[in-house]
Amino acid sequence: MLLLDEMLSLNLLTADQHSEIGDWVRQARTPERILQMPPHLWKVLEQASVLLDFEPATGALH
Repeated sequence: MLLLDEMLSLNLLTADQHSEIGDWVRQARTPERILQMPPHLWKVLEQASVLLDFEPATGALH
């Protein structure tokens, strides 16, 4: 959940997206169930992950 909080603090997720993803993960209880997260949530999570790995100072990826 710390990663989701970081994504929220960096404005990579909206508060609603953060809440929806966090709720899904908390109730999922298993990795298999997490993988069943709705596609619209996966999309924003993937986009935020890519942006989180971007290093603006050099333009390089980690």
